[in-house]
Amino acid sequence: MFERFTKSARTAIVMAQEDARELRSPTIEVEHVLLGLLSQSEDDLKALLADVGLTHAGVMSTLDVQGKSEPLGEEDAEALRSIGIDLDAVRETLEANFGEDALDRAIPEERRGPFGWGRGGGGNFGHIPFTRDAKKVLELSLREAVARKDKTIESAHVLLGILRAPNQTTVRLFGGSGPIHDLRPKVLALLDRAA
Repeated sequence: MFERFTKSARTAIVMAQEDARELRSPTIEVEHVLLGLLSQSEDDLKALLADVGLTHAGVMSTLDVQGKSEPLGEEDAEALRSIGIDLDAVRETLEANFGEDALDRAIPEERRGPFGWGRGGGGNFGHIPFTRDAKKVLELSLREAVARKDKTIESAHVLLGILRAPNQTTVRLFGGSGPIHDLRPKVLALLDRAA
């Protein structure tokens, strides 16, 4: 399937892995695929996404802050609260005892080899796997191309896959299901103009 992707769509998928690595994610999620599109897709598609308030820098910043403020996710935090563990109180205690940047310092630095490349045995190096949802987005992008009888899978097809199967994070990034629903015909129109 990957051979059907255009150069920009392939590059966007590669960038999804790099963005996941930069955000210290152990997996490539749907939002990382969106980040790849925001950095590597055609200018028309980037402009369309910018019109709905999505830029690579903005999404990276949001995901970076989200990752630092809710490392376990809201559901996990609520489950811990139900048994009497308040993550905010734990964080405050750690910062009071070890300094304000204690949690940031707790993240181990990446190990590097003599030529700047990572060595095995841990760290953020090598292959980062796609989650089931991210794989589904790629499959849906193929289905979108086939349904339109397009010979290649463009970045816009990948975006259509995201719009068909967004995860909770991408729904929040887009501002809810309404903007997602409104964006789909615009992406299809963009593909029609390019054909």
